[in-house]
Amino acid sequence: MGDEKPEAKQKCNVVISKDGPYLVSGSLPLAKEIMAIGKGGIPEKWERGDKYPAFEKYSLCRCGQSKGKPYCDGTHSKIGFIGTETASRKTYDEQANTISGPKLDLKDAVELCSLGRFCERAGGVWGLTRHSNDSKARETAIQEACDCPSGRLLAMDKGTGKGIEPRFKPSISLVEDPGTGTSGPIWVKGNVPIESHDGKKYEPRNRVALCRCGYSGNKPFCNGSHIEAKFNDGDKSIK
Repeated sequence: MGDEKPEAKQKCNVVISKDGPYLVSGSLPLAKEIMAIGKGGIPEKWERGDKYPAFEKYSLCRCGQSKGKPYCDGTHSKIGFIGTETASRKTYDEQANTISGPKLDLKDAVELCSLGRFCERAGGVWGLTRHSNDSKARETAIQEACDCPSGRLLAMDKGTGKGIEPRFKPSISLVEDPGTGTSGPIWVKGNVPIESHDGKKYEPRNRVALCRCGYSGNKPFCNGSHIEAKFNDGDKSIK
């Protein structure tokens, strides 16, 4: 027995089960992330919420009906949840358009929008990009793009041509949006691999927003349907 090797730490990933939950492995930290709302109901920054206990593996509700949210309690089977994945398998670059500015470019993959609304501050990230010769406009545009939870928006340094991304360790956040009184997507950070139920892998990205209300028309990704559905997981920050 002395020649046995210790079990290797499991690599983190998220597997989308067929018409069922997200199967998370690799001891990914799980916590709440709350939108700090400013004037006009527009989010201004992110605030950390409560942390959940650490588990090597856990299942996150995808149908929105679990009584043990955020975890799955099997309700998806009882209600006949249909979680068919309809999102494009194209890469981010294949989906994104580019808005060009004097000091900054902005990539925008509209299909990935989760209605986070950080992009609306100070006149909007698109106009700020076009006026990025102004240092304040450039700084604000970068911050708005980096705050986008779905990764729809990516600010590009005009000089180097490289994307400007927030530095995230692999982790998962549950978004709460007091501005709309709803619970938002599951925010997967740090290039965590996401695998379809059929074994195919989505392109790894630093920021991904997964649907947790069950209503998105772009599953597994969030498309903002939680707002119209008034989805609320019971978090005190949005009451």
